[in-house]
Amino acid sequence: MIVVVMGVCGCGKSSVGGRLARHMGCELIEGDAHHPPANRAKMAAGTPLDDADRWPWLDRLAQEMRVRHGAGRSAVVACSALKVAYRDRLRGSGADPVFVHLSGEPEIIRARMAARMDHFMPPGLLDSQLDTLEAAGEGETLHEFDVSPPGDEVARRVIERLGL
Repeated sequence: MIVVVMGVCGCGKSSVGGRLARHMGCELIEGDAHHPPANRAKMAAGTPLDDADRWPWLDRLAQEMRVRHGAGRSAVVACSALKVAYRDRLRGSGADPVFVHLSGEPEIIRARMAARMDHFMPPGLLDSQLDTLEAAGEGETLHEFDVSPPGDEVARRVIERLGL
């Protein structure tokens, strides 16, 4: 099984994704680690990425998913996947991923972002990500979870709902 933990910056993709990966006994593929240096620099400077910036990054993640799926291995991918087209690009991997959408009040997420240390994504980019975020498209299933509870509780709810 390939699980994509998605949502805006600061929603807990990496922490919840890491908990899921440990529970599943598989690897966490950290989407941020696959951004090229130019994307990281752009975001660190407070400039939102555009589609042209994201396509090669999404293709790299889809390839990582394809490799794990082809080898019969599970993985959890932490990736914003904000638009239907981005999620479609990941589905193009052939891995038939399950999408877990972490969402919450912008004030909660903004406070968590402000408390993070050593992350290239500044809290000022949250609004652009919220503007970019698209609801589930026709025929698309996103398992949505509120991020207000602690990460352990969010992960427990994901594990329970997905039957992991």
